[in-house]
Amino acid sequence: MLGMKKLYTALAIIFVVPNAAIALQYDMGKFSAKLTGYATGGFINPDFESPLGIGDWRGRAQLTYDINDEYKFGAVYALDKAALDKGNFSRETFGYIESREYGRIEFGLTDSIARKLGVGLPDVGGLRINDRPLYNEKIIPSGPIIADTTLTSGRSDPRINVVSSPTNGVQYGVSASGFASNYDYAMDAGLKIRRPSGKVKTAYSFGVSFMDNPRDFDNEVYTPGVTADWRGQMSLGMNLQYNSWVWGTTARVIYDNNPVGEISDGFVVGTGVSYDLLRYSVSLTYMFSDTGVWQSDVDDFADHMAIASFRYKYSENVDGWISGGITSQTPFISVGLRLTF
Repeated sequence: MLGMKKLYTALAIIFVVPNAAIALQYDMGKFSAKLTGYATGGFINPDFESPLGIGDWRGRAQLTYDINDEYKFGAVYALDKAALDKGNFSRETFGYIESREYGRIEFGLTDSIARKLGVGLPDVGGLRINDRPLYNEKIIPSGPIIADTTLTSGRSDPRINVVSSPTNGVQYGVSASGFASNYDYAMDAGLKIRRPSGKVKTAYSFGVSFMDNPRDFDNEVYTPGVTADWRGQMSLGMNLQYNSWVWGTTARVIYDNNPVGEISDGFVVGTGVSYDLLRYSVSLTYMFSDTGVWQSDVDDFADHMAIASFRYKYSENVDGWISGGITSQTPFISVGLRLTF
């Protein structure tokens, strides 16, 4: 009874939050500085028994200097809860040089280009289903889960990314990393095709990755670190928008060659749909993970996740959300408030 009172209190707080407006940007001639981010706070109630607090946040600072109308350079620093949970004091720290005509070169600690050009699943809640989902922090599965459908070969490893400017809706790039402590080198390639005009808008993505000699490499929420001769990955994604409807489907495949120890490869597929009406948004998302499917001498572990979410946008910077669903055979309801700037 006490747990339900806490949940009702959280709901009441969300629906009386006043409007807010935040803008953090500074421009002076050819120089500009911008700070963006969000903060999420709320509760999740596994098995509808006792609410547990959840929190999430991200901050991103970007400095830019326009050399001329064609070229500019800049620097980015970002930190979020997901990175801090892994013991990293940076989600991204990199510099870049950009050409309007040719594209961009990034160098530093950052995501691979295959991830940056990927597309995720539609979701209006605040559980971060496209990036180390928050519900996995409170609902522990009985086996390993690949919870992210967009591939990654290290979210904050030193690398260089080269990506083209969008041309006729097509953008592509490659990346390489050779200075990480838990693998010898990694190479990624990504492609995105967007058709943003017309009544039906579409976006497609394709990514591949190769990692040599991973050693206890761990980038998922509930899969063990992999040690193998090499790791190969592939991801596919599609988003389709028609008026206020968005439908998406994504897939990711991971293969480890001659793995040692616990198994952490397999595949994950997902699909979802969302609908926007004025200040209201709803979404329904489903994902299926199967880990160990390539290994004949071990039992693979399958997990289903389904989430329905509702969001109400109070202002440009304040919205509240409610999500309910099931993951790892545990039903749950979650509620929260998100502030963006």
